[in-house]
Amino acid sequence: MKNKVWQIRFGLGLVVLSALMYLLHFLLFREPHHIFIYLVGDIAFVPIEVLLVTLIIHQLLTRREKISMLSKLNMVIGVFFNDIGTELLGSLAGFDATRQDLDLLGDIDAKWDDKRFGELRRRFAGRPCNLDSRSGDLAALKRLLLAKRPGLMDLLRNGNLLEHQKFTDMLWAVFHLTDELQRRGDLADLPEADLDHLTGDLRRAHQRLVLQWLAYMRHLKANYPYLFSLAIRTNPFNPEASPVIERA
Repeated sequence: MKNKVWQIRFGLGLVVLSALMYLLHFLLFREPHHIFIYLVGDIAFVPIEVLLVTLIIHQLLTRREKISMLSKLNMVIGVFFNDIGTELLGSLAGFDATRQDLDLLGDIDAKWDDKRFGELRRRFAGRPCNLDSRSGDLAALKRLLLAKRPGLMDLLRNGNLLEHQKFTDMLWAVFHLTDELQRRGDLADLPEADLDHLTGDLRRAHQRLVLQWLAYMRHLKANYPYLFSLAIRTNPFNPEASPVIERA
């Protein structure tokens, strides 16, 4: 409330100051016609000034700030994939017995362009991979998620992540999968209906992880080729991937 009172007083002060300046001009030169010509001209320019300041300059500044924010967020996303995400994607890949779609992700290399990344992103956004809770080791996945949970909690404490809705949604999907597995004691003898439910949780988390991983790989290729090189050599979808460079 105090801020609004100050703003009102400040605005009124500017209006009064402007009126006094116009009055001084009239007292000195006695030319009301000249005053009104400039007054109307200034008022006529106000809509253009609003256009320039609010719609053009403001948009440019907002876009620049958004780019800077996304760059910082991509650093956080990089930490996630280095510490948790890449290993989790490799673990979840074990629940896809066919690997038909996952093999496409294993083929990423330096020749890929934005068009290729976009095509693959649209494909995985349209439908999740054919993961099945019966095809992998749920107990091993549970141990991994519980071991990585403190790191996930640290990420949620980063207020900047609130600006990245898709990454936040992905974290919630992973957290939900973690909670589902944690609340089940013995995962070896679950009823079919429960396995179907876990399959849905697996596919949801995996789909969001894959989409974020593709966006991150695209970002690395465009901005950090040396990091992209390492990401290719540690691709969780390529069984033959190795960080060791064997030939030039």
